[in-house]
Amino acid sequence: MKSSSNKTVVLTFVGSYLPGYKAGGILRTIANTVDHLHDDFDFWIVTRDRDLGEDKPYADIKINQWHQVGNAMVYYLQPQSITVKDIKCLILSTPHHVVYLNSFFDPLTIKVLLIRKVGWVDFNHVIVAPRGEFAWGSLGLKYLKKFTYIQVARLLGLYNKVRWQASSDLEVTDIINVMKIKPDVIHIARDLPNNIISGDSCDVTFQPADGCKVLRLVFLSRIAREKNLDYALKVLNKVNARVDFDIYGPAEDTIYWKECRDLINQLPVNVLVNYLGAVSPNEVIPTFSRYDLFLFPTAGENYGHVIVESLMAGTPVLISDRTIWRNLQADGLGWNIDLKQMDSFVEIIERFALLNKSERWKNRAIVKIKIAERLLDPAVLEANRNLFSKY
Repeated sequence: MKSSSNKTVVLTFVGSYLPGYKAGGILRTIANTVDHLHDDFDFWIVTRDRDLGEDKPYADIKINQWHQVGNAMVYYLQPQSITVKDIKCLILSTPHHVVYLNSFFDPLTIKVLLIRKVGWVDFNHVIVAPRGEFAWGSLGLKYLKKFTYIQVARLLGLYNKVRWQASSDLEVTDIINVMKIKPDVIHIARDLPNNIISGDSCDVTFQPADGCKVLRLVFLSRIAREKNLDYALKVLNKVNARVDFDIYGPAEDTIYWKECRDLINQLPVNVLVNYLGAVSPNEVIPTFSRYDLFLFPTAGENYGHVIVESLMAGTPVLISDRTIWRNLQADGLGWNIDLKQMDSFVEIIERFALLNKSERWKNRAIVKIKIAERLLDPAVLEANRNLFSKY
């Protein structure tokens, strides 16, 4: 069945969506996909009525009905409405061609697949995007619980006859290793970037005062164990240069945040740390533009939208090698370093701190040009279009 506009309808389930932002990369990926592909496909998105970790719903939305949000239609569910019965009724009442599930472990995904398994709804075209959940940096957290569910799901055949989306060759390997499936059911479609990769939002808005010798570092991400803020703080504990280190992001894991605060209290006097809370999406790139270097030794990223946003601002990155962003130094975009080589992180920061103001800032325009060249890859857009075009 086609929509009124004669487009393929993609009924999309995702844990968090706009106007939220605290869920980070998955939310941003879906929003970017909609912005890039809405001319070819109609996206009808089912999501929760509140941001990640929030007790209260978004203001000015009506629950359990469809809203026009940007280029998509969005249906907001209260927590008590995320039942098998309610989701079944929603699927039956929403004509669509393909069901698009964005997470392996989210209850929304599990309940949709249970509905299909027991035959309450007859739909055959299902795409599952694990969004990096099978990478060890994520899978290793609460591993026993996740491992048990994976085994039960495989035993029940819950994921039989689904099409898998991977964002990279690395994720293909992760999916095969975890689900024991053949590669021919996996479609590689790299995450799409922000639809605006140049313009005023990428302009440099801050420059340090002449003679400024303090290196301005930033960490901007969810404060969760897999994002490795504690590793960044351990790196800074070895740095001798004068550093201002500003931390942005929701502290979703309070136990982990306490561990990080304890590490902050142990830092030497040459390192000044500020925690500045969460940043709204429209402020991310301007925030990055105020810093010399993005320190992000993540334990694993499926894509890493925040890395792209830093580079769009002209701010080079110092990240781990557990992302798809490789060979950064060759393009002058920064460094991707093995987490086993902590001293290399320290050495790069020390060396970067020796540069004067003009040396730190002269390459910002080059950084923006180089990341634009990487992002403007028509093959990536076509791979995403092909993901849905067969239905």
